[in-house]
Amino acid sequence: MLDRTIPFYNTILRLDSYTQTKDNACALPDNIVIRGYRPGDEEGWAALHTETGDFASIMEAKQYFLNTYAHDIVYLSHRAMFALEQKTNRIIGTCTAWRDHAKPSIRGQTPFVSSLHWLAVTESMQHRGIGRALCQAVVNIFAQDADLGFPVYIHTQPWSYRAILLYTSLGFRLQKTDTFAAYENQYGDAVRTLQTLLSPEQFQFLWENSQP
Repeated sequence: MLDRTIPFYNTILRLDSYTQTKDNACALPDNIVIRGYRPGDEEGWAALHTETGDFASIMEAKQYFLNTYAHDIVYLSHRAMFALEQKTNRIIGTCTAWRDHAKPSIRGQTPFVSSLHWLAVTESMQHRGIGRALCQAVVNIFAQDADLGFPVYIHTQPWSYRAILLYTSLGFRLQKTDTFAAYENQYGDAVRTLQTLLSPEQFQFLWENSQP
């Protein structure tokens, strides 16, 4: 479970390009598959995000999913990725390729930007490469979908520091000034908090992969 006593600061990352190769592709554990959304998956999405503490109830999480994504149901099947146990068909991870409004003062006249949404893996299945495989699947969607494309943004917070390290290892850069949607970039506070959570080696890696 994420430690939500860690201070919340808007933390923005950006990926400008990505190429998946045989060398960097992440293999999934046996009995785990990744596929796109199918009707009814909102139930598993809601249960997973309630389990991880993102929502207070499954009902609240399901309503968020429907409010955020249901209006683009045609696109949802190839933009929302789910990791499942084949034997039980249980959803154990998810991540979504989506669009958000740009920040006009930062991105000029671009009305929308690509954004990676809601990466989550059930606690019992973490540290097995599932989160990395989901991220790679979603980043490949951005590379192949003409309505999306690069750059790709992520909004997160310091209590997701393990995910921040994962994103950085895939080529995302922590942004000092850039942002999107209505998020205020709180880079300074976020970095100071992350420095208390990461090992010196981890923090150096993050620092070296921040926006110049």
